[in-house]
Amino acid sequence: MSIKDSEGIEFLQWCLPRLRLSWAGYRKVRRQVYTRIRRRLQTLGLQSLADYETYLNLHSEEWAVLESFCWISISRFYRDKTVFQVLEQEVVPCLARQILARDEEALRCWSLGCASGEEAYSLSLLWKLNVQSQFPTVRLVIVATDVDEQALARAQRGCYQFSSLRDVPESWRKQAFEEVADGFLIKPAFREPVTFAVQDIRQATPPGTFHLILCRYVAFTYFDLTSQSNILRQLVERLVLEGALVVGRNETLPSGEFGLVPWSERERIYRRADRG
Repeated sequence: MSIKDSEGIEFLQWCLPRLRLSWAGYRKVRRQVYTRIRRRLQTLGLQSLADYETYLNLHSEEWAVLESFCWISISRFYRDKTVFQVLEQEVVPCLARQILARDEEALRCWSLGCASGEEAYSLSLLWKLNVQSQFPTVRLVIVATDVDEQALARAQRGCYQFSSLRDVPESWRKQAFEEVADGFLIKPAFREPVTFAVQDIRQATPPGTFHLILCRYVAFTYFDLTSQSNILRQLVERLVLEGALVVGRNETLPSGEFGLVPWSERERIYRRADRG
């Protein structure tokens, strides 16, 4: 069976609010969700979205299955290259200097919604290849979380196609990756700072506080406004004073007072300015 776009839109506008998700975030990626739902209908032996709506109303456990179809992973190394340039040239060195001034040992980063690990490993690359030499006593620690266990399995393997690496400088690619039969395998030295964990930001957060949090194209794209505000408060609470929060370049933070000031408005990088 196929899903007509008009029927798919109507269905998503019905179900997404019940999942605390925002229809606006799914307009451009809705057909990916249709594909997953169509396969589910075939598995259940259902003929239409109307049948699936009835099924959902009768089987509450199916909502978790439907929600899993709504996690969209679009990731590559150095996605939004200029963001990583600002991180490399300005934000990360500034944070490292703060760490030294506070007699701390580790630069703690959290990559939230890390998908297949490209964002977390991008941080590792820029640190080890271009920043660490300036701060030899500072250790990098990256916690990378996502709800998708299959994506995290790919992240832990660390093997990528060239298309995922197209924004990585060639010299960095040669230093950080080994070319193997099925792609490019990230070398152990660049894996070492990164720890992956299955986690849903709406239910749990990693322990401790962080100097740098990246929450890009997840909460502030796909979640409803109430969830966005709640999550932003959690993220700010987990930032150290003067720590940095990075969101997607096309994302807008919910309105309200959260104790953040722009670090780079263009790149959607913010600094925790107070403990409010």
